Amino acid sequence: MTTLADLGTRIVIVGSTGSGKSTLAGQLASQLDLPHIELDGLFWGPNWTETSPEVFIPKVEAALAGDRWVVDGNYSRVRHIVWPAAETIIWLDYSLPIIYWRLWKRTLRRTLGREQLWEAQNVERFWVQFVTKDSLFLWALKKHKERRILYPQVLGQPEHAHLQVLHFHHPSQTRDWLTHLTS
Repeated sequence: MTTLADLGTRIVIVGSTGSGKSTLAGQLASQLDLPHIELDGLFWGPNWTETSPEVFIPKVEAALAGDRWVVDGNYSRVRHIVWPAAETIIWLDYSLPIIYWRLWKRTLRRTLGREQLWEAQNVERFWVQFVTKDSLFLWALKKHKERRILYPQVLGQPEHAHLQVLHFHHPSQTRDWLTHLTS
């Protein structure tokens, strides 16, 4: 059984778009009284403009300057900063049907509720998710298999040997773990 102390105070949550990274990160940050850092919030500017590496990398470095945080996101361009500083990686490695169902529910909630995302106050548009090259559903499909191949390789590298890795294959597994997480 994992204890709160086992997790450390620098936790990274990775997984597919729609897997629940931000939700889990928020829950853990609250339970552990740690700052929650959403890499999407640092990356996306107003009107969904991408932040250049020259701006994004220093933002991430500044956010990680403290020794206590929960980060969620999969940005390979800052992995060399985030992962070495972490103590625990939680990988939400769910099947595509689960991811698509969760992404569908999230898209409906965000678009119908006109939910403003991050400091940039971006709002998702329903049609973008289904009929454009910027669809999160297409992105999830494209990246799902790639990450299942890449993450074991990257996590197996010597520079990541210090990391405790929790690899969850189903939301019920994650929920059970979270429920039984003890102080």
